[in-house]
Amino acid sequence: MRLEDFWGVGPKTAERLRDSLGEAQAVDAIEAADVRRLVEAGVTRGRATRILRRAQGQAGMDLLATRDVRKVYDDLVTRAASHAVTAHAADRIRVLTPLTDREEQEARLDEVLTARDAWRALDDDGRERVVDAFEAYDDATATKPAAVRAALALREAGLDGETFAALDDVDEDRLADAADALEALETGEGVATGADAELDRLRTQLAAAEELEGSAFDLIDRIRERGVRDLSDFQNAFVEHVAEETDLTRGTVTAATADDAVDAADFVSTSLRALVADLRAQVDEREETVRAELEGTVDAVRDDVDRAVAAVDDIAVALSLGRFADANDLTRPTLVENGLAVDRARNLTVSNPQPVTYGVGSHSLSAPSSDRVAVLTGANSGGKTTLLETLCQVVLLASMGLPVPAERAEVGRFDAVVFHRRHASFNAGVLESTLKTIVPPLSREGRTLMLVDEFEAITEPGRAADLLNGLVSLTVDRDALGVYVTHLADDLSPLPDEARIDGIFAEGLTPDLELEVDYQPRFGEIGTSTPEFIVSRLVANARDRTERQGFEALAAAVGEEAVQQTLSDARWTN
Repeated sequence: MRLEDFWGVGPKTAERLRDSLGEAQAVDAIEAADVRRLVEAGVTRGRATRILRRAQGQAGMDLLATRDVRKVYDDLVTRAASHAVTAHAADRIRVLTPLTDREEQEARLDEVLTARDAWRALDDDGRERVVDAFEAYDDATATKPAAVRAALALREAGLDGETFAALDDVDEDRLADAADALEALETGEGVATGADAELDRLRTQLAAAEELEGSAFDLIDRIRERGVRDLSDFQNAFVEHVAEETDLTRGTVTAATADDAVDAADFVSTSLRALVADLRAQVDEREETVRAELEGTVDAVRDDVDRAVAAVDDIAVALSLGRFADANDLTRPTLVENGLAVDRARNLTVSNPQPVTYGVGSHSLSAPSSDRVAVLTGANSGGKTTLLETLCQVVLLASMGLPVPAERAEVGRFDAVVFHRRHASFNAGVLESTLKTIVPPLSREGRTLMLVDEFEAITEPGRAADLLNGLVSLTVDRDALGVYVTHLADDLSPLPDEARIDGIFAEGLTPDLELEVDYQPRFGEIGTSTPEFIVSRLVANARDRTERQGFEALAAAVGEEAVQQTLSDARWTN
């Protein structure tokens, strides 16, 4: 496969990858979802992430049928990645895509929940040791010895469960010796300093001799300054000085001295050259011996080393996702064929949310289970859009094989998810672009989930009601599921038997004049927008008498008695 065959790899990116990695290695990096290698090759992290998402799960990415659902997906993987124990794990989480195979979804759920339970079982000290182990692994840029040390630290911390089975039955003592050996061998410059005392001693002596050889003429002057009288005295002084500077025995130095030098300069240069050559040979011989011993130490537990190295990155990803599940109290969804329902679900983007129960299609939870489509009505700022987003979060997490923010959830199989927020602006092109966004996925083959917010924001209310009726009917006809948010329930024609209307109700104002809403929809009831609550707050918060009079005029229009009762219930006095 050529680099240009991958989505997002244009000529410039392909050239950069070829120059840095080579064609074959670059293809391997993409197929292995290795963000780190692509970034090191000069591809920006954002582009690398987008390339790998498509390369790893093109069919899964097709689930994300609209810009808004893609934003929810991006937010979810970013939130999950924030719990990563290594930078590489964070990269791999960011390229997780929806899975199209149910067995793969179930398998990932098993892995993540096992990791979550293992994380929960650790005490504070154990958790700190695990995080420290991965930080050390990260700091060492994921080298092989760092992977082995991380694996040993995970074993020592007490992580247990199927997710960590690759580390079962390893010989920890011999594996620790292998880590030392690997560190000594992976310097790129021969056996590392500190691996063998004898080798270190020989290297130190060689360095000292090489330094003397490089300053032979200075050495001659220093020896002559000792007041030597003849060549014999000079030779003795040379041996003594070199032995002191190199920590060699006099006999070793004497053995290297020249026998037939014509003068002092010849004697010094020839003798030092012979001494350096002899020491270099000893260093090479000792290094070869030590290298063989170290390689033998690694080979003795080669299988354990390979298992540890292969497992650590995968364990980091699983544990990171387990930490995400633990931090957000996520639970395993039940994967069903054709339905979507949640009991006490929470939106991950909302602080301290009120859990809600909701559902459409066939399911066994407490929400109604006979309707394929729900039309959701109710108060302004009543959480209708948040509920759509919550359902979208649940579906996307389940599709990626991840637990969901609900006490219980049943999630069906979907080929496309359409999530569309209401537009803040109105212009002639918004209606057309919206319909071009949300209708085609519903018209194609496969099962679609429609989560659409406030059509009345993009065209006049009467025509919006007609369009909404058409969308509900099309959703039912296409055997899809949908939740449509609207304030136009009273304007809708009779809905199909497979559809219902639900409502969210505002209940008043709090003593702080905040809108008090029961975010749990009431099934089969039309919610109200309760403008008197909003006007009541405006009256109470008026900055001056003139502004207050204006809002009181609005109070008369929406019902002065209701406004006064709202203010009284909120314990606010005029």
